[in-house]
Amino acid sequence: MEENINQPPQEYNPETVDTNPGPPIKKIVSLVIGLLVIILIVVLVFVVILPKFSNKEPKNVTLKYWSVFQDTAPLEAAAADFTRKNPNIKIVIENQDVKSLGKYVTRLYTRIDNGTGPDIFRYHNSWAPELKPYLLPLPQNVVKTLELQDKYYPVVENDLKIGGAYYGVPTHFDTLALFVNTEIFSKAGIDTYPTTWDDLVAVARQLTVKDPDGKIITSGAALGTYDNIAHASDIVSLLLVQNGANLLDLGGKTRQNSIDALDFYTSFAKGDTAVWDDTLENSKLAFAKGNVAMYIGYSWDIFEMKNINPNLQFAIVPVPRLPGRSMSVASYWVDGVSAKTKYPSEAFKFLNYIASTEVMQNLYAQESKTRAFGELYPRSDMASQLKSNTLIYPFVQQGKDAVSTIFSSDTYDGEMDDAMNNYLGNAVRSIADDSSSPDTAVDTLAKGVSAVITKYANQQSK
Repeated sequence: MEENINQPPQEYNPETVDTNPGPPIKKIVSLVIGLLVIILIVVLVFVVILPKFSNKEPKNVTLKYWSVFQDTAPLEAAAADFTRKNPNIKIVIENQDVKSLGKYVTRLYTRIDNGTGPDIFRYHNSWAPELKPYLLPLPQNVVKTLELQDKYYPVVENDLKIGGAYYGVPTHFDTLALFVNTEIFSKAGIDTYPTTWDDLVAVARQLTVKDPDGKIITSGAALGTYDNIAHASDIVSLLLVQNGANLLDLGGKTRQNSIDALDFYTSFAKGDTAVWDDTLENSKLAFAKGNVAMYIGYSWDIFEMKNINPNLQFAIVPVPRLPGRSMSVASYWVDGVSAKTKYPSEAFKFLNYIASTEVMQNLYAQESKTRAFGELYPRSDMASQLKSNTLIYPFVQQGKDAVSTIFSSDTYDGEMDDAMNNYLGNAVRSIADDSSSPDTAVDTLAKGVSAVITKYANQQSK
């Protein structure tokens, strides 16, 4: 240590002296900026980004729902119950008078396109391909919850499942069935009802009563013409499909099947053995008045008939069949969600609710308070609940073998159905009045059907 005592002092250099022993200012600024960036990112994630991906429901959502053909009171009660359970979602039900106004499908197109259409709307099962561009596919969780693939009649999947996705949920179900005037049968000593078409022909001729001039007073069966037969298009479709005709290609490989079906149908109104003609009043009205022994129709016809004649005595049985061909024709309405709705998750939530078994049962009970029965269940596992009512059970009893048709009556669509029916009506009339042969009539009909299919296929592709 002594050796260092005499060493000269080091020269002062201000650049080597640390005059600020604390952390450098640049480091502090960098840390602050980094911290602010992190805070900003956290705020963006939790305040802006995450809410967009959350399932949080928007407040005060109002869904417009177009209904058809029904007293809306039970439906409005169900909608109010839904709102009680989901206070932020209000359902406004607007019942569409499709029969008086017509052109329902055109109104749907126009209103949805201009942004004033419904969020949820009811449509006929035959319109599914036509309306597909205006519908949202059902989410898989809704399909699974409602058991659409397992608990509904097979025709529902055939009609509503397009390209692997369902485009609606049935709200009810119906099929063509045979109405029988039990008084006419009883007076004639007939205690069994036709199960085959051969049976029906024989009984119809036996029960037809004519005056000395050959004018029909009591008809054995309302079949054979087009304009005075309720559901004529559906009934002809029934004969076509039972006879193996392909409705989408009537003039193709199954052309002869189509010819035979139309020839058979018109035979009920031709020749000395005719049981019906075009001078008689509408078949539904004639049956209600007790002037027809057999009539083919849907369950909703019962309401009209009972209003016309409360004392009418009749029974319902499955439609006649050909050997090995026991199908009937289905006609039903479906609830779908508009492709332009601003609230798809809320709309599907309501759809999931209104199509639940509990709500369908409640709706049926409420509807049955003001009429003979409620809307028939579209679920095959609920058919047994209607078994005790012999007047309506046959309609759902046929559900497992039901098929749909492109010739659906009473849809008042002003579009595809009406166009198809016009061609079918012309074919039946031309055969009935002998202005053309069944062969020619079928060829003309097949061309007309093909033209309609092409027209709407092209519209969808635009």
